[in-house]
Amino acid sequence: MATGNGGGNAGQGGGGGCEPELSDSLRTFGAVLKVLREEARLTQEQFAPLVRYSVAYVAKIEQGKRFPPRDLLDRADEVLGAVAGRVLRAAAKSLTRKAGLASWFRQWAAVEEEAVSLHAYECAVIPGLLQPEPYIRALFDRRLPPLSEEQFERQVTARLERQRLLTERPNSTFSFIVEQALLDRRLAGEEVTRALLGNLIEVGRLRNVEVQIMPRVQEDHSGFEGPLYLAETAENQWVGYVEAHDCSMLVTDAKAVSAMLQRYGKMRSQALSHHGTASLLERMRGAS
Repeated sequence: MATGNGGGNAGQGGGGGCEPELSDSLRTFGAVLKVLREEARLTQEQFAPLVRYSVAYVAKIEQGKRFPPRDLLDRADEVLGAVAGRVLRAAAKSLTRKAGLASWFRQWAAVEEEAVSLHAYECAVIPGLLQPEPYIRALFDRRLPPLSEEQFERQVTARLERQRLLTERPNSTFSFIVEQALLDRRLAGEEVTRALLGNLIEVGRLRNVEVQIMPRVQEDHSGFEGPLYLAETAENQWVGYVEAHDCSMLVTDAKAVSAMLQRYGKMRSQALSHHGTASLLERMRGAS
């Protein structure tokens, strides 16, 4: 997800948990796609499986709420025809020229939403997909510069909505490694921490989710380079994502992604097992 973690305003930090701000170029691309699809006398329900994306995902692209993945252009070519494909590519040019944070995040959100596997290591904040509402509110309440009430509620609602990925994609696997220090910190107090512990226990019981805690003391620790996110696409290719202080980057270089996968694999062996994590969380909840 974006995975939408902290209370910031960009990438995963703040934009990650909510729909990206609509831009004119995204709206235009979505409108062009919709017209071309309708000209081909296809409904969204008919078009989506032909381009191998979900109906909901196609709808968000047409609404200008998702950055279109690269594969969409080639797949649309096959379905809509060469002329329609050229029109769609022309509309996409205005998107690819807008390199930067917003496009990085939108591309990651697109990858995450269709991922068959998602891995996340966090040492700064609980991953957005694992945050209960009290924790989310505590994060956004501490955001600087502050949010307006409208922005606050919109982002809280959107982050909670995004967590449906865990249950709506039962065939996708989700793996999370979280530093124990984030739980020991007791952000916003005992009540919020108790809600967080309960949510981690509950989500960890899902068949497609694995939560592991990295112990406070771990002499052999491969996560010293910071948080990282990895997603496996439907074509079984891996993509990475990193973020810090309102800056984010999509990682597609095969060598760099391979290094991230190696680090993540090593950390899984260094963290507590899934069952060991569940036992620790239960003990911490009982003591809180």
